[in-house]
Amino acid sequence: MFKGVMLGFAAFAAFALSDAFVKSLHGLLPAYEAVFFGAVLGLTALPFIRKPGDRWHDVVLARRQGLWLIRAAASAVGSIAAVIAFTALPMAEAFALIFLLPIFVTILSVLVLKEHVGWRRWSAVLAGFIGVLVVLRPGFRALGIGHLAAIACGLSGAISMIALRLSGSHEKRVTLYGAGVIGSLLVSGLLMLADFHWPTLFQWSLLLGYGLLAALASVLLMLATQLAPANHVAPTQYSQMLWAVLLGYLVFHDGLDGFMAVGIVIILGAGLFTLIREEKVTGWWQRMRML
Repeated sequence: MFKGVMLGFAAFAAFALSDAFVKSLHGLLPAYEAVFFGAVLGLTALPFIRKPGDRWHDVVLARRQGLWLIRAAASAVGSIAAVIAFTALPMAEAFALIFLLPIFVTILSVLVLKEHVGWRRWSAVLAGFIGVLVVLRPGFRALGIGHLAAIACGLSGAISMIALRLSGSHEKRVTLYGAGVIGSLLVSGLLMLADFHWPTLFQWSLLLGYGLLAALASVLLMLATQLAPANHVAPTQYSQMLWAVLLGYLVFHDGLDGFMAVGIVIILGAGLFTLIREEKVTGWWQRMRML
């Protein structure tokens, strides 16, 4: 189990470094072009995620194809929104808003799945949105497309989770991963046709770091959830915030004022509580990063 948890930390370190590479592309390439090449490189993880007996067409063929399409579309929107958020905001601020995902899942569980949610999880939802107000401070600081994109990324991830719950627990891992990669590949590929610019050698180096590290992280996370229970691996996701603060300070010279720090702590606490409660109720986290 210890090895699984350590692999979880390694996986999310790789995800954070991948996000740092894409943040370095700010102003150099459109977000959808970065997502396209990142998705192409993400295909390199398929041989490691594919289990014996899986067929290659399982990447795009699911038991409930309509829900696969919803997850694919949500993944494409979320990936493009994430790139916009990371290029426009300090890393810690972007992560804080994206980490609203478990809270959005709780809300959508009530609206779509008609689940009963107790007062503890509703309190966490309220705390999360209070944290957002503390971070954003509307009326006291300028808000931009990056904030909207970060929130859209968290909401897109929540929609993917709800679609997964509706599809049941029998989808293959390679199918779940395929929805995310293929959806991002097709949508971003179509968007970049209107104004495509071939990346320079320097831009390629950043794209390689972005795509290959994300693929490596997916494989590490798969191994982690094989060696340790999902509810032990799940909290390691929040180590990304430590990486965000560290990379933001050392590489991008991001500032972090007192209000933002307090808001981030509130959002992370509410999100972590909600994630653990959701895991106890439904056990969905084990497949979350495969979407």
